[in-house]
Amino acid sequence: MGNSKVHILIVDDDDRIRNLLKDFLSENNFIVSTAEDADEAKIKIGYLKFDLIILDVMMPGQNGYELTREIRKDLKIPIILLTAKGEVENRIKGLELGADDYLGKPFEPKELLLRIKNIINKGVKLKLSSKYSIGKTEIDLNKMIIKLDETSKKINNAEKKVLIEMLSNPGKTFSREEIGKISGIKQERSIDVMITRLRQKIEANPKNPKFLQTIRGSGYVLWIE
Repeated sequence: MGNSKVHILIVDDDDRIRNLLKDFLSENNFIVSTAEDADEAKIKIGYLKFDLIILDVMMPGQNGYELTREIRKDLKIPIILLTAKGEVENRIKGLELGADDYLGKPFEPKELLLRIKNIINKGVKLKLSSKYSIGKTEIDLNKMIIKLDETSKKINNAEKKVLIEMLSNPGKTFSREEIGKISGIKQERSIDVMITRLRQKIEANPKNPKFLQTIRGSGYVLWIE
């Protein structure tokens, strides 16, 4: 999952911190929305889709712990709690309520960035550990099997590595050089052969592919319905 696809909500009553974090994360290619309190946050969560929430604990009105508890009743959006209180019991309380991580103020923005990336990458890996459906094709990366029309075909490690990257970045064009680095295959001809094999396993009509397509002069792209 590239940063540009990740939408983050920052909830903090401190204008300075809220704006600093928004600028910093925007510069790192995230989509960023902000809220100054729990009420504004809940309104935005109601009509926008967020991939992660950065939530200050100490806010007027409903605090970060209470908002975390409320969000967790219906949603599994990753939450990072921010607080000036760094005591162990406060950190444990936040995690027990369902927060994914905890960062005490003051903190380095780069540390927050690393924690965000760890959570996002963990989410991608968890998602990829289950089955994927592309049209009528089912891909099981754990069992390394692609099933289409009751026919199951095995994939090798190189094919699995390429599929993981393509499934994580649907619509992205991968050059032969990129695919070579991902798969460990050096010869362009061998890369083309591997893509052809994958296409035969994924596509109902490999000669007229719908999902795993060639972008002339650029490389290959995987589209997911």
